[in-house]
Amino acid sequence: MHLVAQTVTDSSGGGGLFSGGFLVLWLVFVVLYIVAGWKMFEKAGQEGWKWIIPIYNWYILLKIVGRPGWWLILFLIPIVNFVVWIVVMLDLSNSFGHGVGFAIGLILLAFIFFLILGFGSDRYLGPTAARGGTAPMPPAPR
Repeated sequence: MHLVAQTVTDSSGGGGLFSGGFLVLWLVFVVLYIVAGWKMFEKAGQEGWKWIIPIYNWYILLKIVGRPGWWLILFLIPIVNFVVWIVVMLDLSNSFGHGVGFAIGLILLAFIFFLILGFGSDRYLGPTAARGGTAPMPPAPR
């Protein structure tokens, strides 16, 4: 009795299609996030290209919200970085005239809320932390 081993080469290719679609979707999200951050930086008076430079973008974000540059070191310390991120997102929310609810959105759903800051009609009101943590009242409509 002679047994012959057979290999199964039946492949539908469905996995490749799924992963290719996922890759395209992921790239769309990345591009949208970059453009939104770029536009947000420009609204804050910074050059948009600074958004795409890792670590340097954190430094610029600290400047936008009015925190000192040495806080960048705090982003490198585990657990402390999470607390600092929350404070910076609160400051960023206030710097664009929003409150705590918007800051919670920035913390939990950063992608969506950065899109809102970048593509929305929000105006940069200045660095909140430099003013003691309160955003000025938006100008009255004329």
